[in-house]
Amino acid sequence: MEHRKLGNNGPTVPVFCYGAWPISGIMGDAPIEQAIATLNAVLDVGITFIDTAEKYGNTESLIGNVIKGKRDRLFIATKLSGNHKKEHLDQAFENSLKGLGTDYIDLYQLHNHDSEISIEYTIERLLRLKEQGKIRYIGISNFDVNQTKEVVKYTDIQSVQPLYNMLHRVNGNDLLPFCAENGIGVMAYSPLGKGLLTGHYKAGHKFNPEDIRSKDLINVWQGDNFDNIYKVTEKLRNWAEDHGRDIIQLAIAWVLANKSVTTVIVGARKPNQVYHNIKALDWKLTKNDLNEIEEILDGFILPQDRW
Repeated sequence: MEHRKLGNNGPTVPVFCYGAWPISGIMGDAPIEQAIATLNAVLDVGITFIDTAEKYGNTESLIGNVIKGKRDRLFIATKLSGNHKKEHLDQAFENSLKGLGTDYIDLYQLHNHDSEISIEYTIERLLRLKEQGKIRYIGISNFDVNQTKEVVKYTDIQSVQPLYNMLHRVNGNDLLPFCAENGIGVMAYSPLGKGLLTGHYKAGHKFNPEDIRSKDLINVWQGDNFDNIYKVTEKLRNWAEDHGRDIIQLAIAWVLANKSVTTVIVGARKPNQVYHNIKALDWKLTKNDLNEIEEILDGFILPQDRW
């Protein structure tokens, strides 16, 4: 497993991070037994970096149960998903500690910007937790470049967690270069675009009501929007297969080809997905490969910088 440094003076972490979102039930049924088997597969393949969040259902407690006796070998990241008011932050943090079965969080992140609360106030609270030894590092998620610049006025952050994949490349234009210039680690999430880059879905696919994609506000799964995406992803799928791989492994390898990215967060709902996804790590895309991919994309880009 290749490792990269997460920010200036930060820890060295694996380039592959398991994202617990898919076992939360947000993207459809996630039976507990299957979720536990998936987490065990994560440990089995040597993934030692796990990312979760307050709003990811019961994933913190699931992770806590699976990592008992192994905590010191793992780098655990979680996020404050709700508002940044002191009462909520304090309770959410204690819930995370309890669920994960630990007395410290390696990387504690703000899941979203809260326009109702001063970021200076929120950072001050996180720094107190860090001084108490309850947080090792502080990060942010879904902050745009201007919001990130505001945060770093008050503290050095270890990482950002942006949406970034072959279709969603907005953050690659400004946020990633800013992080590279300022020594901030990048944990790129959604490399598979919530399934857009898996080759599994065709036009007209109906998701179950409990799957967040059935209510997708940006509506990429319907009509002309999906047709345009499908044309591009089919070309990418064919290119990957011509190289003896599939589009899933291509999507992961493409994100890691950007040296501004420290780690790619890849989710999985089932153990076999973990075993398949990890194989992307031995595919190093060449400069010529990347140029050919750019020709296929031909400027196609989805505009949003977050889901």
